[in-house]
Amino acid sequence: MSDQQIKAMKLYLRVERVFAQLRDAGVGDDDPIPLEVLCRFDQYHYHGTDAVDEGIARLALKPHHRVLEVGSGLGGPARYIAARTGCTVTALELQPDVHEVATELTRRCGLGHLVAHRQGDILEGPVPARHFDALFGWLVFLHIPDRERLYRRCFEALRPGGGMYVEDFFERGAFTAEERETLATGLYSRDLPRLDDLRRDLERAGFGEIDIEDMSVPWTTFVAERARAYRANREHEVALHGEEVFANLDEFFSTVARLFRDGNFGGMRLRARRP
Repeated sequence: MSDQQIKAMKLYLRVERVFAQLRDAGVGDDDPIPLEVLCRFDQYHYHGTDAVDEGIARLALKPHHRVLEVGSGLGGPARYIAARTGCTVTALELQPDVHEVATELTRRCGLGHLVAHRQGDILEGPVPARHFDALFGWLVFLHIPDRERLYRRCFEALRPGGGMYVEDFFERGAFTAEERETLATGLYSRDLPRLDDLRRDLERAGFGEIDIEDMSVPWTTFVAERARAYRANREHEVALHGEEVFANLDEFFSTVARLFRDGNFGGMRLRARRP
């Protein structure tokens, strides 16, 4: 996976826009950033910190635990997990520009003692074996076509007894040729698993206690409302970021809403454990 190719997904263009959002919320460029303000802008997955709280509960995180977030983006879940639980979190992000913005946000939140940002690829990077008590992935596994290797790398990163929590997409019904093209060009995803295949692949990697929950219905509602609200706020968004950023995000949000609405594209969350 290339950090440049993934920019086909327009959500990842101009990620420095978060600083304009902070200024708009009254946080100056040199000010410390209150976490409760930043959480409004740095959670790129669905249902914000409520979803992160679900992951924290599912893996029963404790302050002494070591956590890895794969594809950590702007670092929203990583910072929230650290602040909420006292865990130390390694935030691994492929894209250099996203990594740099995330590192700056963590510094300004005063969480650098708990969150360590690393730029690299889970398939290739220096992830220590048997080191982490918990591993998270929030809408990132869809970008990684070599799922066999991905799940094996995640398994190896966890200590025995460690848990993995992932929210991601799956093929709910047979994709049309048009939907596959949309996935490739709009979401940088060549292929998505069926739920039965996902369970089989996790078992082959060595995971046990696998629990997969279909989130397609609530996520369909979420993405439809997100697309509607973003377009309704067009005037403010254009004033804040410009026409190009607005058009890119409007197209992205509308595309995802359409994929869910058509029914073949689904969302899930899973928990699994290394025996």
